[in-house]
Amino acid sequence: MNTVKIGWIGLGTMGTPMSQQLIKAGYPVTVYNRSKEKEAGYSTAESPASLLVTSDVVFVMVSDDAAIRDIFQSGNGLLQADTTGKLVINMSTVSPGISREMAAICVQKGNQYLDAPVSGSLKQAQDAALVIMAGGEQPAFETAQPILQHMGKLVLHLGPVGSGNMAKLTVNLLLSFYAQGLAESVLFAKEHGVKTEDLLTVIANSALGNVFSKIKGDAILQDNYKAAFAVKHIAKDLRLAKEEGWHTPMAEVAWKTFQQAETKYSQEDIIAVIKQLS
Repeated sequence: MNTVKIGWIGLGTMGTPMSQQLIKAGYPVTVYNRSKEKEAGYSTAESPASLLVTSDVVFVMVSDDAAIRDIFQSGNGLLQADTTGKLVINMSTVSPGISREMAAICVQKGNQYLDAPVSGSLKQAQDAALVIMAGGEQPAFETAQPILQHMGKLVLHLGPVGSGNMAKLTVNLLLSFYAQGLAESVLFAKEHGVKTEDLLTVIANSALGNVFSKIKGDAILQDNYKAAFAVKHIAKDLRLAKEEGWHTPMAEVAWKTFQQAETKYSQEDIIAVIKQLS
């Protein structure tokens, strides 16, 4: 059994299977989740602060910058804990700026911080096949790497704090291009007499074939828009990327499309953008 005591905050779609990978690897894992019903079956802590006190490494996997502020800075937040020598690993998709802000306070209190967002969806989390992009000081990364390897097929240190967040926003910018491009191609083909299933077979057997087009193509064929990665999340990520600044036309187009799609299809999967474009 591993002796490093793990704390985990955030048992959502991704956080639950990711935390389970660490339990399978033999780590003692204690959790804190705002929705208490999701804590069933886990050892639990009363607050983020108490979780940090009793853990060596605390992972955070929540939805956005506002949730990070609450987890870190509320009355019982992580930053209220009177403890040093701990490592906080923020795996959420959030702004580079909030990572730099939280990291500075962690270091001031004698702790370490790593941003380590992931590329991959529910299936990759269940299969421990995520791509993990880390930003932070080298000693923090060296402590985290053996643990992160139980959740991902690739764990990469990209540079200082915020680098992982920036890489994740970049990956999701490309993801928005893929989703909108696939949707527009399907609609264009259908309008001109090419069956969707035939188009997807051609794509799958061409240089353009990839896992994304296969999974989302199947979703289109089955008219199944249950969220693996919801429209509301890609819309949020594009807003964060826009705040970092871009100067290219496709980024602007994708941002506008997904802000519009969010008003109707917020809870549905990213490929529901095809309904927005129809």
